[in-house]
Amino acid sequence: MKGSLIALDHVGGMEAAALIEDGRVTDFFIDGDLPRPGTVYRAISDRPVKGQGGMFLRTPDGPAFLRQIKGLAPGQPILVQVTGYAEPGKAIPVTAKLLFKSRYAIVTPGAPGRNLSRAIRDDDLRDSLLEVAHDVLGDSALGLILRSSCAGVDGAEIGEDIRAMADLAETVIGDEAGEAETLLKGDGPHALAWREWTLPAAVETQDGAFEDHGVMDALEALQSAHVTLPGGGAMYVEPTRALVAVDINTGGDFSPAAGLKANMAAARELPRQLRLRGLGGQVTLDLAPMGKKDRRGFETALRAAFRADTVETALVGWTPLGHYELQRKRDRIAFSGG
Repeated sequence: MKGSLIALDHVGGMEAAALIEDGRVTDFFIDGDLPRPGTVYRAISDRPVKGQGGMFLRTPDGPAFLRQIKGLAPGQPILVQVTGYAEPGKAIPVTAKLLFKSRYAIVTPGAPGRNLSRAIRDDDLRDSLLEVAHDVLGDSALGLILRSSCAGVDGAEIGEDIRAMADLAETVIGDEAGEAETLLKGDGPHALAWREWTLPAAVETQDGAFEDHGVMDALEALQSAHVTLPGGGAMYVEPTRALVAVDINTGGDFSPAAGLKANMAAARELPRQLRLRGLGGQVTLDLAPMGKKDRRGFETALRAAFRADTVETALVGWTPLGHYELQRKRDRIAFSGG
C-alpha cells in the first residue's frame, strides 16, 4: 500500500497507535501503567539529595526526582511535569519547566516570547503566523512556540489551538497551592498520534485495524532481537537492565567491504527499531569490523538517520574498545508484546 496511514487500535487491552508508510510500520505508540510523559503534578518537596543538586518529591503516583533545584524547601508544593518513563525501581523523572504541547502550538509558561519552528522559512508565512499568535495571546506573559505543522493550515485553526493550550496552561499554573495532586494527565497513544503525526495520512479507527494492515505481524517481529538488514547483514537489539546492546553482524558476506555495508545499513534502520521497541537510555553499538577511516562516513549516516527521528537522541561517540554510544530519551513504553 502506497502512502501514509494512521491506525488506532488496542493491543492487550492497551490503547495503541501505528504509523504505516508505504505498507511499512515506521512508528508506534502503546499505553501502559506508568505515568505518561506530559503529566503535570502538584508535588510536595520531600528531601534533597546532597551532591546531586536534586530533590525527591511526593506525587500521587509515587516518588519523583527533580534535578537542579534552587530555593526549594522540604514540604513546599511545586508544579512539575513528567519528562519520560522511569527506569524500574527509580523515581519518576520530572521538570519544573512546564510545556503544554498540541498539534500546532507549544505554550511555555515562564519562558516568554513568540517563536516559530526553524523549518518554517517563508517570511510571509512567518509574519502571518506571528500575527495570529499576537491576536490570540495579546500581552499575555505566556511563551509560545509554533510548530512546523502550522505550514499550510488555516490561521483560524491554529488560533483555536493556541487558545486551547493557553487556557489549559493558565488553569494549571494557577493551581499551585495544596497537597500532592495530578493536575493534568499526559496524552495517550491516540492523542499523541494526532499531535505528532502531522503528515497527510488516512486514519482508521475501527477494531481490527492493526490486523487489517499488518501491524500485528510487525509487532510479533519485535519479540525477536534479530533484525535482518538489506544486503544480508543483521543486527540484534537486546535491552538489558543497564543499557540497550546492539550487535551488528555481516551474515554470510565475507568481502572486504562487508563490515562497512552492514554498519551503514544498521545506521539507517536503528532509529526505526528503537522507536518501535520503545527503547531509551544508554545504547551501545558493537559494530561489524571496519577500518577507522570508515568511521566518519558511518557517523554521517547515523547522524542523518537520527535527524529525522522524533525522539531526542544524543550521539555520544566512540569508546576505547571501538563501540559507539548513544543516549536516548525514555519517552515511550518498552513494547513487550500482548
